[in-house]
Amino acid sequence: MAPNDLMRVAEELAEQFLRVTKRYLPHIAHLCLLSTFLEDGIRMWLQWNEQQNYISMFWGCGTFLAMIFVIINMCGQLAGCILVLTQKYVPYACCGLFGIIVMQTIIYNIFWDLKFLMRNMAVGGGLLLLLAESRSEGKSMFAGVPNLGATSPRQYMQLGGRVLLILMFMTLLHFNASAFMIFQDVFGLALILLVAVGFKTKLAALTLVFWLLIINVLQNAFWTIPSQRPLHDFLKYDFFQTLSVMGGLLLVVALGPGGVSMDEHKKKW
Repeated sequence: MAPNDLMRVAEELAEQFLRVTKRYLPHIAHLCLLSTFLEDGIRMWLQWNEQQNYISMFWGCGTFLAMIFVIINMCGQLAGCILVLTQKYVPYACCGLFGIIVMQTIIYNIFWDLKFLMRNMAVGGGLLLLLAESRSEGKSMFAGVPNLGATSPRQYMQLGGRVLLILMFMTLLHFNASAFMIFQDVFGLALILLVAVGFKTKLAALTLVFWLLIINVLQNAFWTIPSQRPLHDFLKYDFFQTLSVMGGLLLVVALGPGGVSMDEHKKKW
């Protein structure tokens, strides 16, 4: 089969998938995107004393201030997720969750850990897409359908969200001589660049979702590690952050790439 024919078949399959799932896809995208906040908020509740003691010892700020941080962190994340899932005050909820990301980056001193910083920024890209969705008056499930009511701020939010999602994939690159790892690096990087520039966006984003799902289940199987081992928490953190980026990619599929994209400009050629 010729490459053009193969691409056409793949795009038709993507369209069929969207037609079947269009009623549920936005809700799945929201839940996946918010999963890292839900998991972290619940963990704050279940590990209240451990979190409070860690902040108190790390910053030397005393028990009271550490407790205030845990309360803000827990309530901010859970409240923001509930508002988004119930479609109430979504822009305010997104801004609150952005604030939680910034606060965690400072409090947990993530600035100097490039991997954690890039993943937090990638999750922020997903929130930017969610904010763009909340500004949409005519939501479309298909990237090829023009949205004449789209405003420039919304288009640039979509562009910013797509670009920030690249950062998650930069943390997955391995740069070793293994044939599989080289294939994984090249394949994943090519697809995320297509999403970033907005070319063949639906197909590239859907392929990345399935690709990330496989990688996430194989590499971050935290449920196979005893909960008392530190590796359990590290894998769990990576699992839910990857799931959030998958939610962001599903929002790209649901919203389309926006006006600042090659797919949109092709319509004018």
